[in-house]
Amino acid sequence: MIYYTADLHLGHENVIKFSNRPFTSIDEMDKALIANWRAVVQPNDEIYVLGDLIFRSLDPESYLKQLTGKIHLIRGNHDTYLKDNPLERYFESIDDMLTIADDGRRVFLCHYPLAEWPGYYRDTIHLFGHIHNNRNEACTIMEMLPNNYNVGVDCIGFTPLTLTQIIHFYGERKRNG
Repeated sequence: MIYYTADLHLGHENVIKFSNRPFTSIDEMDKALIANWRAVVQPNDEIYVLGDLIFRSLDPESYLKQLTGKIHLIRGNHDTYLKDNPLERYFESIDDMLTIADDGRRVFLCHYPLAEWPGYYRDTIHLFGHIHNNRNEACTIMEMLPNNYNVGVDCIGFTPLTLTQIIHFYGERKRNG
């Protein structure tokens, strides 16, 4: 299976308030996010993290040791701690942007939401994070465009999802207003 997620911000207490997350402490948030990840991502599954996996942690390795699956990181603005760092060994790949195939679909992965992406006119799906659950101009623009989905944990129920689950989830949200 292939899973997607973004913007976990493990170790970052301020993100609870910033994104209005339903947690009372960093410990509660980190434990929930890791438990949700481990409940779905099996050791041989591929998981693409679209940026900002860990932020402000004094011990990022303690998180990485707990995560299951073959982790592919698409760098976000808070992933600079990984540059030339031995922690890179926890990742199958680290890229700024990437296009992959998933269940017969082309999927463009980037931490940032883009108004157009490679394959935009050829039904390529764009998955991104960065904007969390903010209702700002970027969010408004992205909602007007086809084939793009925000996979930040704040938007998809704090659990990694497959491409089919993401498309279904957003389809249900649009139908239910």
